[in-house]
Amino acid sequence: MQNTLTGLTGQEIEPLDCRSDRLSCLLKYLSKPKYWQKIEEELNKKTIEVYKLEVQTIRCDATTISGHNQLNSEGLIQFGHSKDDPNLPQFKVMVGSLDPLGMLKATEVVSGEQADDVLYIPVIKSVDESLNQTNLLYVGDCFIRAFDIRLHIVGQSNHYLCPLPLTGQTAFDMETWIDDGVRKDLEYQLELIFRNNEKGEKTLIAGGYEFEREQSDRQDGKEITWTERVLLIKSLVHAEQQSKGLEKRLETAIKKIKALTPEPGRGSLQITSKEQLNEAIEKVLTEQQVTGLVTVESEKQTESVIRYVGRGRGSKNRQQQVLEKVRYSILGVIRDDEQIAEVKERFGWKAFVTSATQAQLSLSQAVGTIRDEYRVERIFNRLKNRLNIAPIFVKRNEQITGLTYLLTLGVRILTLLEFVVRRSLHQEAAQLPSLHLENHQKTTDKPTAERLLKAFSNLSLTIIKNRAGEIRRHLTPLSDLQLEILTRLDIDKSLYLNLEIIT
Repeated sequence: MQNTLTGLTGQEIEPLDCRSDRLSCLLKYLSKPKYWQKIEEELNKKTIEVYKLEVQTIRCDATTISGHNQLNSEGLIQFGHSKDDPNLPQFKVMVGSLDPLGMLKATEVVSGEQADDVLYIPVIKSVDESLNQTNLLYVGDCFIRAFDIRLHIVGQSNHYLCPLPLTGQTAFDMETWIDDGVRKDLEYQLELIFRNNEKGEKTLIAGGYEFEREQSDRQDGKEITWTERVLLIKSLVHAEQQSKGLEKRLETAIKKIKALTPEPGRGSLQITSKEQLNEAIEKVLTEQQVTGLVTVESEKQTESVIRYVGRGRGSKNRQQQVLEKVRYSILGVIRDDEQIAEVKERFGWKAFVTSATQAQLSLSQAVGTIRDEYRVERIFNRLKNRLNIAPIFVKRNEQITGLTYLLTLGVRILTLLEFVVRRSLHQEAAQLPSLHLENHQKTTDKPTAERLLKAFSNLSLTIIKNRAGEIRRHLTPLSDLQLEILTRLDIDKSLYLNLEIIT
């Protein structure tokens, strides 16, 4: 790639420039906040300006990246709650990304033992300082719901949207909220939420309702009050998944209960008391979380057995005794379909909170925003599986931090490449063909960056130098698809063609 890199950059690139010690120096500089924060700030401003991006929604989330490093008390690599491999130590990466393209706006690298909730405020501060604007909507998982994080967001004249976990007071209140939701559903008072599926058809995905509650606290000596909306959403997909899970648990419970009392025979353990039977049944119901949803019918079976008293063979004159052998048998396990139906009616409900008003974020818009949480996950997927940061092999803290920052630049490039092509296709209502090797007839208006890059994988530059010192170059001709991609990226094809004439 030496010829290509020299031609594209206008700088003389030597093998020495790509040695590991040069990389180590680069990572050392990138790891310093005074350099990286300036780089990130300039990138954010330039990206928003050049590509005319609307800044409204910021997603925050963290991931863990494992390594085989030796532990030390001051290292970034530590054992903690892992999302990947709990047997390996790790460090954490916290990001803030811009919707809808999933563009990175802020990155924080911290040690692996830290809890996620303490990582939100630093990355939110970084985004606020970088963008320098208000009325942003911060979207996150249940960790962002911590009151001090919500207070900080509102205190900076921004908004939040996050789920409420089923803990503490919320777990108690949720029962009442679901009761109200079931009643509203029966009375057709829920707001119905529709979304277009892959075929462009409008389909019902959820229903919900909301109510408001007042929140207040002090921050930096200043009283802050705001109205918080609690959104109760019933997802049809989530309800169906929960119903399937319940049916599977019921099936398992019935099978296990019937197996408690096998037919008498060699090696079969029998239950001989009612208390023992009830205890065994209750254990199965509790394990499968189906208590109260089935009725078990059983009977006591008694068998009289005549035995000789004492040891030895029997005879006419030996004393005999009559023994009773008792066992309990399961006659049947009956489903309580009425009770099961009542339980299923309560499936699919989740609670979310937001400080945005209805005019800023309707119930339907909130559901759409929640369902797009995969956008931030794509960043982590690219960082780990495309740019191969995991497992981490560098050892020093500055190398770990610098390498993470360096690879996030690659994530930004992939994100922008994908965004620009998709925007161009959308504006012209056009589609790209031949990106799917498994089906060349398939066209798409939402190509991924990975498929776009793979479309150029067959290109090669051949350089031949004869004994007289003459150099000849040959480039693979660009296909129609490759030319169209370059056009939609606003890249002049001469940038590629000039590689053939560079001396």
